[in-house]
Amino acid sequence: MARDSNSFKRQKPKFKPQPTVLVICEDSKSGKRYLEDASLHFRVNVLVEITHCGNTDPKGIVTEAISRQGKFDHVFCAIDRDTHETFDEALNLAKSSKKVEVIASYPCFEFWLLLHFGYNRKPYATAGKHSAADLLIKDLRTHPGLENYDKGKVQGIFQLLENRFAEARRIAPKILADAKTNGEMNPSTRLHELFNFFEKLSTPQQVSPTHKLVNFLTT
Repeated sequence: MARDSNSFKRQKPKFKPQPTVLVICEDSKSGKRYLEDASLHFRVNVLVEITHCGNTDPKGIVTEAISRQGKFDHVFCAIDRDTHETFDEALNLAKSSKKVEVIASYPCFEFWLLLHFGYNRKPYATAGKHSAADLLIKDLRTHPGLENYDKGKVQGIFQLLENRFAEARRIAPKILADAKTNGEMNPSTRLHELFNFFEKLSTPQQVSPTHKLVNFLTT
């Protein structure tokens, strides 16, 4: 039986191609490893490059992100508020790009880890020789398995806390909403939004006739 000429035509794809994603973080050890493990958890590691650009200054990280955005569909900068003098400049600079999104943690990435153990809106501030991040990490070390947590070392923290991951994702949006309402961002984090993005990235997106760019992050 002869085949209709239309049967030889290439069928249009049913799903949108996976977007290319770059995540730049300031922490080259524990934070970087955690984000890499999180991407593996959602099975999007092939599509996500998590890199350390050698500059822990927030403005420098955003500048690096903007310089590399042409090769990616989405670029995220996971940065800490801590005591960085260029933090506000970094936030304003990121607004100049439609691709670059800042995922900020106040005072630092470790606040996300602390949320695995429950709701917390205790502010952290520098005291003497101890930075806000130092004091937060001190609290983090009171929890089982994290007594020897070291920000400067590569550790399997994601696996250690994986059974609490869903709880942190549930709590973080409430804390962020409260922080915005009260005008006090310390402490809070947007890391849950990045993980929500990873989760959506792992789900095939069907092609529609009226395709529009989807904003994966909440506003």
